[in-house]
Amino acid sequence: MEGGIFTKEKIHPGHQKWDVAISRQKPLYERESDIRSAFSRDYNRIIHCTAYRRLKHKTQVFFATSNDHICTRIEHVNHVTSISQTIATYLGLNTELTMAMAMGHDIGHAPFGHQGETILKEISQKELGKSFWHEKNSLRFVDKCETLEDPNGKDKNLNLTYAVRDGIICHCGEVDDLAIFPRKTVIDLESIEEPGKTQPYTWEACVVKIADKIAYLGRDIEDARTLKIIERSDLVMLIDTLKNLIKSKNISRKINNTILIHDFIINLCQHSSLKKGIKISPDRLEIMRALRKFNYDNIYNHSRLDNFKKYSELILKSIYNKLRSFYKGIDTIKELERYKENDMYLITLPLFSEWIKKYCKNSSIFTRIKKYENEALYDLENEKDYYQAVIDFIAGMTDSFAIKVFDDISMF
Repeated sequence: MEGGIFTKEKIHPGHQKWDVAISRQKPLYERESDIRSAFSRDYNRIIHCTAYRRLKHKTQVFFATSNDHICTRIEHVNHVTSISQTIATYLGLNTELTMAMAMGHDIGHAPFGHQGETILKEISQKELGKSFWHEKNSLRFVDKCETLEDPNGKDKNLNLTYAVRDGIICHCGEVDDLAIFPRKTVIDLESIEEPGKTQPYTWEACVVKIADKIAYLGRDIEDARTLKIIERSDLVMLIDTLKNLIKSKNISRKINNTILIHDFIINLCQHSSLKKGIKISPDRLEIMRALRKFNYDNIYNHSRLDNFKKYSELILKSIYNKLRSFYKGIDTIKELERYKENDMYLITLPLFSEWIKKYCKNSSIFTRIKKYENEALYDLENEKDYYQAVIDFIAGMTDSFAIKVFDDISMF
């Protein structure tokens, strides 16, 4: 099996897409002694931001489990990064770029996993007339919400490269086609309004897109087995289904993450080429579809998750409605401070008030402190801007913090 067949198309100096790929929305400070590439800097900026750290307490599939060995969102991100690096290394692509994309691809995920995303989508559609989807929100967080201190102690936006931002928003969509090819055109990434409709700009991002699907299928089955959501008999039936599907007896009696990841990676490396695209063979695509169907039928829609779904809806909608009620136009900050002075909502209001102060625009009665040089997002005279601020604040929460906030606003 020949490696390095994509080397001439990897994003590197001299490539026709290089200048766009490394471009940033604003100039980023430089250090004379810095030895990192632009994509290596992006990787570092992502892992040092607070949204990345919070992924360790966000649901992947199973919420707030007491079992330390059940996958959380941060572990999934690390799986995708590892798989992407392995594939990119073999194919001859830019591994620093794939690792940065993979590390940032889920940074905008809501608390409580895809159920939380569904709830925020419903709220956003009702209040703002627009959808909420985690890939677009991941771009919003790396572009607008997440900040780092610069060498002068000023908070500034992450300001990532175009290629990394593109890989983050374009990792969406299931892999239902036999091959993925990068698009040729440069587009305004903010203009993407639907998940799964826009192909990535680079081959590296195509790798991350399929690595995201490879990473979760087997791990979700392992976790469901550990938590007794599914039984051994379910796996026996799954294996028989896969055998019948591809007319082969050469399938292991074991279905686990190691076996599936290894098989998909090797198959992808064997079948991908510049002419054929990033792809897996038709039989492996059928296996991927069968695994996804099995997971939906037996895990994601299992009755054991029904109470979790109701619980997360109660928590997130209660938090949204309470924070929404504090809106008083240009006097909103004053209103928040009034409640704080009365020792009400002592967990929630200090942090939400600071969020508003950090991201709202200056007005006749409020000026942001000089430390904040990040983009101002909200005009408090615009009620919908305030609703967006509440949604952003909730989207950044971990599962455990959302529960704390719910308790804070519900108990006396």
